[in-house]
Amino acid sequence: MASPKSATNKPATKKSKTTNTNFEETLWDTANKLRGSVESSEYKHVVLSLIFLKFISDKFEDKRQALIDGGMGDFVDQVEFYMQDNVFYLPIDARWSFIQKNMKQDDIAVKIDTALHTVEKNNPSLKGALPENYFSRLGLVTSKLASLIDTINNIDTAASECEMTEEDLVGRVYEYFLGKFASSEGKGGGEFYTPKSVVALIAEMIEPYKGKIYDPCCGSGGMFVQSLKFIDSHKGNRKDISIYGQEYTNTTYKLAKMNLAVRGISGNLGEVAGDSFFRDQHPDLKADFIMANPPFNQKQWRSDSELVDDGRWAGFDVPPTGNANYAWIMHMISKLSENGTAGFVLANGSMSSNTGGEGAIRQKIIEQDLVDCMIALPGQLFYTTQIPVCLWFLTKDKSGKNKKEGQPQYRNRQGETLFIDAREMGTMISRTNKELTTDDIAEIARTYHAWRSSSSHSREGGNLPIYQDKAGYSKSASLDDIKANDYVLTPGRYVGAAEIEDDGIPFEVKMKELSQTLYSQMEQAEELDKAIRQNLEVLGYGK
Repeated sequence: MASPKSATNKPATKKSKTTNTNFEETLWDTANKLRGSVESSEYKHVVLSLIFLKFISDKFEDKRQALIDGGMGDFVDQVEFYMQDNVFYLPIDARWSFIQKNMKQDDIAVKIDTALHTVEKNNPSLKGALPENYFSRLGLVTSKLASLIDTINNIDTAASECEMTEEDLVGRVYEYFLGKFASSEGKGGGEFYTPKSVVALIAEMIEPYKGKIYDPCCGSGGMFVQSLKFIDSHKGNRKDISIYGQEYTNTTYKLAKMNLAVRGISGNLGEVAGDSFFRDQHPDLKADFIMANPPFNQKQWRSDSELVDDGRWAGFDVPPTGNANYAWIMHMISKLSENGTAGFVLANGSMSSNTGGEGAIRQKIIEQDLVDCMIALPGQLFYTTQIPVCLWFLTKDKSGKNKKEGQPQYRNRQGETLFIDAREMGTMISRTNKELTTDDIAEIARTYHAWRSSSSHSREGGNLPIYQDKAGYSKSASLDDIKANDYVLTPGRYVGAAEIEDDGIPFEVKMKELSQTLYSQMEQAEELDKAIRQNLEVLGYGK
């Protein structure tokens, strides 16, 4: 990111924001012209693949020129000199300049497919990441494809105008497009995209500073991106984090690999796309942080005879075949390190359901003291569904004794669980969708961290306020409290009703005013009744 400018350059800063926004919207409008011949679920791969190719080409050209300027022109075609700086080596027919030069040719779709294949072939870390024979198969109109290529070509110009690095802008554009595609595709779109504000809240809650991060259903990789944004914003070190993930859908798996690559993020997403239940790509992994948004209420995820004796259910019960919610929970518990923390999204039914033995599994999870915090979120946050969802936070170490060096230290909160009811939070950003604001996220995270670090009677660290229960919002409950509520984890059962603020008006005065208002309304009602009777009589419908 460019350094801050002096006060004399303030107008340029205003321009930068406008330019950035306008570029994203312009690119989206151009991409939308493809919709006539390509389904939205398809054309996201067209657009994002081209953005990816443009970005890695620019990085390659910068490195190539640096070698020439440094007197190493004889080595410009040596792959090793690019790999050492995490730059992808590109042969001539895989470079953006070649695509741009030929964008009006009838065989441009074939040339793009060839370029993507060549990039993947020459860079093992991109194995399985790029679309195969995608552009030529779709039968795209050459003129519309050329227009899109021309718009994408302006990414570097837009980056310099808005005083950002190209990597920052491409990351922003990629994220913008993922959100727009998810919104336009509705239910299908949400399968690869978790709303940014929800991901940001999970990151702020679990604070993934140091260790292994895992997402067993990583979609397009948003959890990983937000984790590193958290580290950057808190002045941490990206090298202290390693990323592991898995994704079932092949096209989404490719999106995730590209999403990480355009941001310079290295991660292990497995050799291929695969089902985390039946083809676990990381069987021996013990993660320090798990962030996930599993498919809601996934039905028939296994047959009655499959995975019955699976080790992930040890200590609990076999999850029902009709709903995978608790299979996901137990899978994540099995992946946690001895001091690991997990934060994940589930449908609200997971907090109270007793169907198929889910209540018995939940009771054992609670009795093992794994549930650290439960948050009820508002509805309309997701593109896939308008129903409200919840966040679960589990930890293997409530004692706070086993934290690794460099990780935050917390008080012993064994036998306690924090409940937060955030259903009244959020702001509408469209006719159908809501978003948690930055202030919402900060308030929720601050409540959780204050509770983890202190109690109403003590305070053991940081500049956090002393935690206190707040009626209608938060409650620190004991295991006995949860048992008394039949092991239901719905926050509304614990936080109670919000206190009504005293407006300072004496009861006698308030009662007199309300009575006068009521009498006045009753008099008006009598007059209206009288007028209605008269009108009915005029029409011949009197008594």
